[in-house]
Amino acid sequence: MKNELVIDAQGQNVNIALIEDDRLVEFSKETGKVSFQVGDIYLAKVRKLMPGLNAAFVDVGYERGAFLHYQDLGPQFRTMVAFTREVLNNPRKNNSISNFPLQKDISKSGAINEVLDSGMEIMVQIAKEPISTKGPRLTSEISIAGRYIVLMPFSDKIYVSQKIKSGEERGRIKNMLRAVKPKNFGVIVRTVAEGRSQEELAFELKALVEKWNNAVAAINKSKMPQLLYQESSRALSILRDIYNPSFDSIYVNDNNSFNEICDYVRFIDPEKTSIVKLYKDDQPIFDHFNITRQIKSSFGKAVSFKNGAYLIIEKTEAMHVIDVNSGNKTKAGYDQEMNAVECNLAAADEIAHQLRLRDIGGIIVIDFIDMLKAENRQKLFERMRENMSRDRARHNILQLSKFGLMQITRQRVRPAMAVETEEVCPTCHGTGVAQPSILFTEEIEEKIDFVKETLKINKFIIFVHPYVFAFINKGSFFSSIKWQWKRKFGWGVKVMEDQNLGFLQTRFVDANGDAISLDDNPDAEQLAKFDDEED
Repeated sequence: MKNELVIDAQGQNVNIALIEDDRLVEFSKETGKVSFQVGDIYLAKVRKLMPGLNAAFVDVGYERGAFLHYQDLGPQFRTMVAFTREVLNNPRKNNSISNFPLQKDISKSGAINEVLDSGMEIMVQIAKEPISTKGPRLTSEISIAGRYIVLMPFSDKIYVSQKIKSGEERGRIKNMLRAVKPKNFGVIVRTVAEGRSQEELAFELKALVEKWNNAVAAINKSKMPQLLYQESSRALSILRDIYNPSFDSIYVNDNNSFNEICDYVRFIDPEKTSIVKLYKDDQPIFDHFNITRQIKSSFGKAVSFKNGAYLIIEKTEAMHVIDVNSGNKTKAGYDQEMNAVECNLAAADEIAHQLRLRDIGGIIVIDFIDMLKAENRQKLFERMRENMSRDRARHNILQLSKFGLMQITRQRVRPAMAVETEEVCPTCHGTGVAQPSILFTEEIEEKIDFVKETLKINKFIIFVHPYVFAFINKGSFFSSIKWQWKRKFGWGVKVMEDQNLGFLQTRFVDANGDAISLDDNPDAEQLAKFDDEED
């Protein structure tokens, strides 16, 4: 299987696409600086205790209180509180937890008001990002994830992934880590650590301990709440979780992101640094890899998947609901049961793909087409389990109910990915009244003249809809509109197509890839008014 990661970085916006055999399987969007991201560590203050929920609301700087349940405090919560208090009272002291005495673990069935007080200052970590009207969910069981291991301060245990089956290998890894692990630090060994040398694990362990020490050093009593440690960018987080030696290519169109990813791959797999490639073509990177088209066809309310069949995906406050429809096409010679089986099996393939692509979590209810035979219902259940086995998120699948409903729970730590696929007319803005489209190229020409003469930019690219691009290139080379513009304005003017644009939209960028603002360009009506005043 060919695995490729494509990263489109445009200023503060970063879009990340994972492709398997040329098919988009995961998509992530970062708009500006991501706050309250999973893995971020805060010094926060308890705002309010909720004994009835056995939980507390904590102030981490979000507009709503962040939720911390008693079960998420962690066994070593008392040690963590005592250590935090020590750091706050003696900020200049060398505060190392290796010499800090571990206190007795809290009870698994205790009450929140036995260990927490309103106004208490504690360290917490984001376990789930804000979703809908809910604030972040927190944990005080701090962990810092690496490629091979996860570091857990205030613990002293070593856990090895159950997916490492060999008892000999599990013992080897434990013995290696016992020899290098600092006191009062626990470790979770990830599956990808199998077969790795002591030098590799020790090097990453040292780097993770350094991150923890930097977070402790950042504690400042005068700043509350305070971000102590921020998880790496979403691109690196995804890369850390999904990277494996079989990765073929990582494409990125931004120099800073390229250098960051190169450094990371060089750190975890020096021999594979060459798979990171800087994309330099003028064509948008997502258009080049056919990702834009897949996004437009995969994120709508209705999703077609086979022979006219389609899914309807609806989101409610409590759950996601998916309805399977056979459409108007059935196979000749098949009875109703066989048509239902074929449609449901194909739907199971697409649903598993959609859950992963949109990162849908929580409760999912699927209304499949009714099937009478128990063996067919079992076949569908097994097909769904097989498809979901490739999903990294924790999930649970229940058998079909007598009403033909399948229930799935899937780990939700971030809001489900929502991409608007419907486009409002960029010319009439939904009013139904527009200027003559035949004059559109003349409007573009006016904008080119404005950029050249007023803004004094000689080299730039004009992105247009693919249909408009074809019209501009129509005819022989010397008779096309594109050639006329080059002859009039010079060879620094370049026209490219962009599938993300509406039919009568344009986008101007300079030679460095930065957007050119045309806000100062007066429209025809303003120019006419100005001429009248001059007369």
